Amino acid sequence: MEKLSSLRSQSWLGWFFRGALALFLFILIARLVELQIIKGSHFRKLAEGNRIRRISITAPRGKILDRRGEVIVSSKEIKKKIEFNPEKGYEKKDNLENAAPDEIITEWQRQYMLGESAGHITGYLGEATENEVGKINPNCPEKGAIELGQLIGRTGLEEEYECILSGINGEELVEVDSSGNKVRTLGRKDPQPGKDLKTLISFDLQKKVAEVMNGKKGAAIVTDVHGEILALYSSPSFDPNIFISGGNNEEISELLNDNDKPFFNRAIAGSFHPGSVVKPVVAIAALEEGEIDKDFIYNDEGKITIESPYGTFTYNNWFFTQYGGVEGEIKITKALARSTDTFFYKIGELLGVDRLADWYHKFDYGEKTGIDLPGEVEGLVPTPEWKKNVKGESWFLGNTYHMAIGQGDVALTPIQINTAISTIAFGGKLCSPRIAINTDCKNLGIKKDYITLVKEGMIGVCSIGGTGYSFFDFSPQVACKTGTAETGINDKAHAWFTVFAPSDFPEVVATVLIEEGGEGSQVAGPIATEIFKYWFLGEESQTVQNE
Repeated sequence: MEKLSSLRSQSWLGWFFRGALALFLFILIARLVELQIIKGSHFRKLAEGNRIRRISITAPRGKILDRRGEVIVSSKEIKKKIEFNPEKGYEKKDNLENAAPDEIITEWQRQYMLGESAGHITGYLGEATENEVGKINPNCPEKGAIELGQLIGRTGLEEEYECILSGINGEELVEVDSSGNKVRTLGRKDPQPGKDLKTLISFDLQKKVAEVMNGKKGAAIVTDVHGEILALYSSPSFDPNIFISGGNNEEISELLNDNDKPFFNRAIAGSFHPGSVVKPVVAIAALEEGEIDKDFIYNDEGKITIESPYGTFTYNNWFFTQYGGVEGEIKITKALARSTDTFFYKIGELLGVDRLADWYHKFDYGEKTGIDLPGEVEGLVPTPEWKKNVKGESWFLGNTYHMAIGQGDVALTPIQINTAISTIAFGGKLCSPRIAINTDCKNLGIKKDYITLVKEGMIGVCSIGGTGYSFFDFSPQVACKTGTAETGINDKAHAWFTVFAPSDFPEVVATVLIEEGGEGSQVAGPIATEIFKYWFLGEESQTVQNE
């Protein structure tokens, strides 16, 4: 006969196992309910996803056109065959052999008609990075998230107008079996192409500017007086077509490692000492501030000597340094024509650094001009505060002298110089330079007589006795300014030349910079002359001019 304690132990163990079994059954039933009812639709979708392939269909980008509608950038249609496999999902193949109609999709390949002649204008396309995939461009959220493998604009107009040029990709839904083989096409959504972008560029002139700049390191810009950019070229350049097809990695690597930096847009992102091309702006500042008038006379003795507690300092005129010559008594027009440094030292001293800096900024020196290309920099207009904070040094009169002739720490971009000279050509109206949309202009309120006086001096630059001899016999009459900016590196100088014509009713403005090229009149001047000969005298350029 069993003891009472033994019966009680068996009864407790029985109930324990029964409870454990009940708990197990409850958990099992709960898990089945979760999988079948609560998460059933989720797992059905996963199963559907395993047998459905989404094939992206690239949308064609819009064309980029010149001012007459000639194509600068287009997209070429390319047929691809879709092949399925269980490992990669699907692949796009160039070989269309034995392809069924529903296995063929259309892709688009970018074509840059001007190649390296307009590389910095057009930009290029590059595959979206890992950080970009899945993100939405806030400027055009309707385009949706960026997809893996999608090509997007890099630099130039391709980047600046990405939202206009890019389309909305389509897709094709394909059912596959467990082995990854295609069963049938479930549906297709056609892509929406991007919109065309009409620019203000002249196709023929852009080619010509690239031709005359070939082999030189620098930049050239041609605009009308309203800021419409007819041509813009940075040299050396690059051909955007190398990014389109594979197999060019070595060439791309060479360009990236080139010491002359072909991907660097010197026209808008390069800050250079401008030298004497700033003198027309300094002249207007002195006139507007009442420090000089048309009858102001300065006696050039070839140099200015300053006695100070820190020593004796001499500041020479270029004519005295090179030839031992002096100009004698001169007025503002001859000072501009002869680019007399001592004259501008003096009026810079009369103005003072603060007012001179203010006028520089009014002409967009040290400011972004607003050109519709990515990567523009501000340049530098130094001030006593800047020098103290950055260099830990005090400002001296000699710094003002240097600033008044575009030397010292002054560093400007070619587009800033061209914009300032365009403002003078346009009677004091400053227009933001633009490539693809209408320009925005503002009147600086400069007296007409002062504009006329400075124009007269600039006409003298390109007349007999002036420094711009390459334009002495040119017709129509031009107004110009030369610049030879010391760099402080092995006696090298940046060569500048800026010019507009006709001088009485200006239509076209050009600025040429040759980096470390030498004298502006000898190096940059002849290039500007070739550009103007093509524009005013060439058969094709005459057609462009009369648009």
